[in-house]
Amino acid sequence: MTGEMIALPDIQPNLLKYTRNTQPAPPPPSKNLVFGHTFTDHMLTIPWSTISGWKVPQIEPYGPLHLMPSSTALHYAQTIFEGMKAYRDDTGKVTLFRPEMNMKRMNDSATRVALPNFDGSALLELIKELIRIDKHWIPKEPGHSLYVRPTLIGTQKAIGIGPPNEALLFVICSPVGPYYPNGFKPIALYGTTEYIRAAPGGTGAFKLGANYAPGVMPQKVAAQKGYAQNLWLHGPEHDLTEVGTMNMFVVFKKDGGYELVTPPLDGMILPGITRDSVLSLAREHVSGQTKLAELSDKLIVTERRVTMGEVKAASENGTLAELFGAGTAAVISPVDRIGYLGQDIHIPTEQDGMGPVSRPIWRELVGRQMGKIPSSWSVPVTE
Repeated sequence: MTGEMIALPDIQPNLLKYTRNTQPAPPPPSKNLVFGHTFTDHMLTIPWSTISGWKVPQIEPYGPLHLMPSSTALHYAQTIFEGMKAYRDDTGKVTLFRPEMNMKRMNDSATRVALPNFDGSALLELIKELIRIDKHWIPKEPGHSLYVRPTLIGTQKAIGIGPPNEALLFVICSPVGPYYPNGFKPIALYGTTEYIRAAPGGTGAFKLGANYAPGVMPQKVAAQKGYAQNLWLHGPEHDLTEVGTMNMFVVFKKDGGYELVTPPLDGMILPGITRDSVLSLAREHVSGQTKLAELSDKLIVTERRVTMGEVKAASENGTLAELFGAGTAAVISPVDRIGYLGQDIHIPTEQDGMGPVSRPIWRELVGRQMGKIPSSWSVPVTE
């Protein structure tokens, strides 16, 4: 006995076991797809324990998980997840979009709720294999993709708050269509002052299951008032934070050009991959590294606080150019009005529903995702 700590095994792709689904289902017509309702034939599962570390990964038929009623995920919400997409280009090549960022964020989320960390590159190799097996589920129609949902839950078979001694990482996949199949439709937001999504020192910056259920009831309240989503406000000056489950951007007219503003990553804001992509493309345009067609050269990119008072004043004096959400599902979601303290603040939108900054950024971003624009952000799954 030397007293040295022995490292537990990490995820090992070379140990993968594959059990083929002997009753595969035919993929449904793409026109019938509803987001998150249809799943592919297989899933990836990797158990973990404090004794054995990460165990043998398995790709097996999609089906029920075996959980004891005392599993910690069911009682204390020790659940984290990610959302990513696989795309098929015109040649049939399949890619993932910036998946290393999902792996990093998932590990950060795991740390926040005392779930086990893992080798992100190893998990990514297994996710790629799962996608390769079920690649025929990726719709061929433009704007369609395969939504990939990695999830990690605590499965300790005992009631008690603490780091679990067992966990399960699993990945499921769902074919999805475009968020706006008939063109962009700007949405109306309810400036929510009665509830908050996150607070300083809390968990807003992490993708935890526990962050989402509390938003369902406020979403129902917004819908009853005639709005599509909540605009989450915080603090006495009603700082804008997020839109529904998306990051939020505001564009102001400034000095003959535009200022693109989004709240900083202050611990309340989720570090979205689409958020980072929007900021990166805008900054590359400003620096001249990658010029985006139809985007003004007079562009300032800012991560700072923005309050409802500033947005309201800009709407009234004509310096508000646009406001939009950004996330994996919708990519860009334009907004045309905000209900705030009993009145509607109107947000400019152009004929196609978008605006002068979101449109060229969306075009470049979707082009990279779908493989029409070559980019290092697209990671090959198949050639």
